[in-house]
Amino acid sequence: MDPTTDNAGQTGDTGTARDALEALRAEIAKAVVGQDPAVTGLVVALLCRGHVLLEGVPGVAKTLLVRALAAALELDTKRVQFTPDLMPSDVTGSLVYDTRSAEFSFQPGPVFTNLLLADEINRTPPKTQSSLLEAMEERQVTVDGTPRFLPDPFLVAATQNPVEYEGTYPLPEAQLDRFLLKLTIPLPSRQDEIDVLTRHAEGFNPRDLHAAGVRPVAGPADLEAARAAVAKTTISPEITAYVVDICRATRESPSLTLGVSPRGATALLATARAWAWLTGRDYVIPDDVKALALPTLRHRVQLRPEAEMEGVTADSVINAILAHVPVPR
Repeated sequence: MDPTTDNAGQTGDTGTARDALEALRAEIAKAVVGQDPAVTGLVVALLCRGHVLLEGVPGVAKTLLVRALAAALELDTKRVQFTPDLMPSDVTGSLVYDTRSAEFSFQPGPVFTNLLLADEINRTPPKTQSSLLEAMEERQVTVDGTPRFLPDPFLVAATQNPVEYEGTYPLPEAQLDRFLLKLTIPLPSRQDEIDVLTRHAEGFNPRDLHAAGVRPVAGPADLEAARAAVAKTTISPEITAYVVDICRATRESPSLTLGVSPRGATALLATARAWAWLTGRDYVIPDDVKALALPTLRHRVQLRPEAEMEGVTADSVINAILAHVPVPR
């Protein structure tokens, strides 16, 4: 996110909301070193009412990042450690018999929160993974035939380990498609790692964000104002056609067995729109589409086995497509 001033014709509330969301980066940096792209991706997901899949090796602050975001946005957050024996009701909640009233009452699960951290989601069987699908898509949970609505905003930030596959259950394509973005959390640079160790040597406690100085700099009202402003961001017919051409090119790529669906094209248009607003414009340009293409599309395509054996990656295929699809002028 780049600091900007208001465009002419935009309201003061819009500028205030953008400033508040821009301040998130500096506030989260008090707890998490680097990872600006991941912070921006989480903000984009909140603006689009989407969900995020975080992929990175253990120990790169995925959990800390989500907790710091919740603290800086003054949102409620809960964490679920996904394990092979986790049951769907452990996520959504269940009916509990009350002996005093002789009735069943609903006990909400951890999904009833603003930011749900689904840690190592691929370590639980598909039945439990699928317990999140209704919550992610419909913003509600149905227990015993009764729908129960989740709070707004609601975001699932699911993590998975990219290097350890023993005892894991890969997410099916239909579930992957429900995530708006897939963000890769890289290992820090040498200097960033030195900064991390220096902070810990000086007494930094990742479990005490208040002591680290993380304070709320934005809230649900700012987020709602931002969402309203994003919805007014102009998308030209040329940009819409550009997004369609990119997604259709993935379906024709010889390296892929599965290309991007129309839902993925809609997601790319939405994330590009949010990014345009965050960078201070009330209209979308091709660079906005390019900036969000990788995190929005990389988990929506499937490589052919022979391409994977040759070292081809989803990112390299998408980058090649971006280089060849004509850019509107």
